[in-house]
Amino acid sequence: MSLLTHQENPRTDGHMVVCGDDGLAHRLAAELREVYRRQVVLVVPVTEPQDHGAEPTAPVPAGQFSAGTGPPPREVPSPAPTREALRRARVESAAALALLYEDDETNLRAALAARRLNPGLRLVVRMYNRKLGDRLEELLDQAVLVTEPGVDRTVLDASTTVLSDADTAAPALVATAIADTRKVVQAGGLLLRAAERPAPGRGEVPDPGLCTLALLSSTTTDPAGAEGSDTSGAGGPDLLPDDRVVLASQGRGTIVLEAVRRAGPALPPRRLARRGAPLGEVFSARLRWALAGVVAAVLVLTGTTIALTDAGPVQAAYLTLLDLFSINDPALEEPTTRQVLQLLSGLAGLALLPLLVAGALEALGTFRAVGALRRPPRILSGHIVLLGLGKIGARVLARLREYDIPVVCVEQDPDARGIPLARDLGVPVILGDVTEDGVLDAARVHRADALLALTSSDTTNLEAVLAARTLHSGLRTVLRLYDDDFATAVYRTLRSAHPDAVTRSRSVSHLAAPAFAGAMMGRQILGAIPVERKVLLFAALLVAGHPQLEGRTVAESFRADSWRVLALDTADASARRPDLASTPLDGERSELLWDLHPGYVLRPRDRVVIAATRRGLAELLAAGPQPASEPAAG
Repeated sequence: MSLLTHQENPRTDGHMVVCGDDGLAHRLAAELREVYRRQVVLVVPVTEPQDHGAEPTAPVPAGQFSAGTGPPPREVPSPAPTREALRRARVESAAALALLYEDDETNLRAALAARRLNPGLRLVVRMYNRKLGDRLEELLDQAVLVTEPGVDRTVLDASTTVLSDADTAAPALVATAIADTRKVVQAGGLLLRAAERPAPGRGEVPDPGLCTLALLSSTTTDPAGAEGSDTSGAGGPDLLPDDRVVLASQGRGTIVLEAVRRAGPALPPRRLARRGAPLGEVFSARLRWALAGVVAAVLVLTGTTIALTDAGPVQAAYLTLLDLFSINDPALEEPTTRQVLQLLSGLAGLALLPLLVAGALEALGTFRAVGALRRPPRILSGHIVLLGLGKIGARVLARLREYDIPVVCVEQDPDARGIPLARDLGVPVILGDVTEDGVLDAARVHRADALLALTSSDTTNLEAVLAARTLHSGLRTVLRLYDDDFATAVYRTLRSAHPDAVTRSRSVSHLAAPAFAGAMMGRQILGAIPVERKVLLFAALLVAGHPQLEGRTVAESFRADSWRVLALDTADASARRPDLASTPLDGERSELLWDLHPGYVLRPRDRVVIAATRRGLAELLAAGPQPASEPAAG
C-alpha cells in the first residue's frame, strides 16, 4: 500500500465502482454511499458461487441503503469483471475501483483491464496472496508510467492499493480472544494496542495511556443492552471523547491506546526448530545418554590399551573399534591384558547394536511426525480453540502464534488453506466435524481459555459455541457471523444465559469494509479497532490540503467523536517509508513520535497517524465539511 494524496483525478466524475461476489461488496457499497456520500456502481455476478471459506453472499439487508443519502447504487449484472462489464460501469470516468472477488486471479485480470481503460484510476484490489499483491502494485504502477510517461509521481503512488480482508479482520478477531481483551492493530513494524480498562473505583485515577480512545457503553453489562450498537442511544460508547468528558464520566470503562515498537518474533520458535531438525528433536534424551555412555566406555578402553600395551594412541583406538564391532581376530596368542580388553570391547559392542537400532527407529518416527498433524497433549490447558482453517482462520492462526499463544485447531476439510501452515508451525489439529460428539472434547475445550468459531457457516459456529458452553460455561467465545441483526440477537441471548462469560460476535466484512472504503477514498488505512459494535480507524496522511489540521496545534486539531492526531513521523520526507503498513526496507525510516506536545503546530509537509471515526475520516476526505446537524457515528 502506498501513502495516498487527497487530490482527485480531474478527468473523473467522482463515482466509485465496486466489483465483487460476496457480502463485502455490498457492505463496501453501503459504506461509500452512507459515510462518504459517493455515487456507487455495483458490478454483481449473475450467479453467486459458494467457495470454501468464503463469507456467504447475501442480498443487501433492508435499510442498508437508507433514505436521505441519495439514490441507491446502480447494479451492473455480469458473471465476471470483463472489459465490457467495466465499460458499462463507466470505469473510464470513475474515481476509484474496488475488485473484491474471492479469486486472486480474477482480481488480477480485472485490474489489468481496468488500468488500460483508465490509467489514472485509483485501484483497490482484494488479494489473499500478499506476495502476488505486492508485485501487482509494482506492475500496475509501471503500466501508468508506460501509458502516461509524464504522470505525477504522487498520483502514481496513489494509484494501486492491495488489501486483504483476512489481514484486516484478523487482528480484531485475535484481540477479542486474548485473555486481557486487548484490541490490536498491526501494520508491519507498527503495533497499536488498545487496552480495555474497567471503570475506576472511588478515589482512583485511571491511567489514560497515550490517549483515551473511547468510553465504553453504559449498557455493556446489561443483558438487555445492545453492546454499543446504534440502538444504544445515549448509553452507547463515546468514541474519541474530550478529556473533560472522560473525567466527568462515572462508572464507565475506557479503551486507551498503548504503543508497542515490536510485535514479537517473525517465526515461532517451534517452526525454527523444525527447519533445522536438531539432535534434541530427533533422538530422545535417554537414547542420547546411553550413546554417551558407550562413547565414554570406548574412550576408557582406548586409554587403558595405551597404558597397558605398547600401542600408540591411533593404533589403540583402531584396535578398540575393531573389537567393538567384532571384526578383529581373536587374541588367542596375545597377553592376558590384551585378551581382557578385547572381551570388554566386545561387551560394549553388544550394547551399541540395540542403541543403533533404536536410534534409527526414533529418527524415522521423528521425520514422519514432521509431515503429520499433531494431536493435542493430554495436559494442555489455557489454550485457544480455533474452529476453521479457511482463509480467515489461517490468518488468525498466524497472528496467534506470533504472540506465542497455544492453539488447538479443528477443521473438517483436510485440504483447507490453513492445514499446511498448522503443520509447519507444529500446531495441534483435529480433523473432524465440530458438531459431532467428542470433537470439542478432543480439543480440550473444557480446559481452554477461549473459543474462536471462524467457519464459513453461521449455524456451525453457533452450534459449536452452544456445545462448548455446555462443557465450559465460563469459556470466552468469539463467533464469526455474517448478519449483523442475527449477531446482535445471538450476543444478547448468550450474554443472558451466561452472564459471567465473555461472548463476542464479529463479521469479517463489517470489520474489513471501512479499511477498503478508506483506501478507495485515497488514504492509507493502518487498521481498524472495534469498540463494542462500532469501529475506530487508524490512518496515515499528509497534513497538506487539510484545513482542519494544517497550521493548527495538535490540541486545536482534535475534534471529539471525529478524529485525533496520535503520532508524527519525524523522518525526513526524502527518507520516509512510503508505506507504514509494510516491513521497513533498507534506507527507509519511520520514526513515529507518540508523545506529541499539544502545542506543536502541524506543518503541511508533516505526516501524521490519526484515529478517526468513519464519519470523521469521511469529513477529512470530503471536498467540503459535512453538515453540522448530522450525528457523528462510529
